[in-house]
Order: sequence, then C-alpha cells, then structure tokens
Amino acid sequence: MDLFRALDISASGLAAQRARMDVIAENLANSETTLTATGAAYRRKAVLLEAMDGRAFPAILRPQGAADGGVQVTRVMETLDAPRRVHEPGHPQAGPDGFVTFPNVNPLTEMVDMLATTRAYEANATAFQAAKSMGAKLLELLR
Repeated sequence: MDLFRALDISASGLAAQRARMDVIAENLANSETTLTATGAAYRRKAVLLEAMDGRAFPAILRPQGAADGGVQVTRVMETLDAPRRVHEPGHPQAGPDGFVTFPNVNPLTEMVDMLATTRAYEANATAFQAAKSMGAKLLELLR
C-alpha cells in the first residue's frame, strides 16, 4: 500500500470523526431548545458516513485494481425519533394542554456517541502517526 494512500485514508477518518463530534456538540447544546426558527422543537441530528468511491480525481490517477479507501460524510440528517412531551403548564412554550415539546436528544446517548467518536478519532490519529513514522524510517534507510 502506498504510504501517502495510508495517510489519506487516516486523514479522511479524522475529518469524518471531527464532523461527527461537531454534530454531537450541537445536539448537546440544543438538548433543551423548545423553539427554533422553524417554530418547532430542535430535532436531533446524525451524521451519515459512507466509504469513498473511486470517482474522485485522485482515484482516477491511481493504477487499475488499486483498492479504494477512506470515508466521507454523505450528509447530516435529522433523526425521526419522536420529541419528548413533558407536562409543564408554567413553561412559556406550553400548549393549551400544558405540555411542552422538548427535543428528541438524550444526553446519555450523545455522551456514548461522543466517547465512540473520540476513540475512533484516536485510532485514526494513531494510524496516521504510524504511517508517518514508517515514512520517516524509510527515508532514513534510503540515506
């Protein structure tokens, strides 16, 4: 495997995990937002990742038969989970029945996702560092 290819794959993983962490932070920050610009409660967002295909320009220059690799963020989408409804008649956003619609964000789920994202980011950083170290050793051997 090409050393630069290994670096590209790890870098794509780092970028994808950073995007996931950004969305998790947004979800946590809006976990109590009952009113958005659309007039509804905030809806939890999730990042959709997929393997990179071979249609990008650098992939075209690769030799025939070389494996694709890496990951990319396809899109950030709102989840379809139902929002929480809590009976709080004194809340400014309460409806006529006294219920307030809160976001479908569960802080525990977000924290677990954050931990998994952190571990994946660390794994990609370790792989990137290992490839970089192998490249440095290769240059040392060629002197």
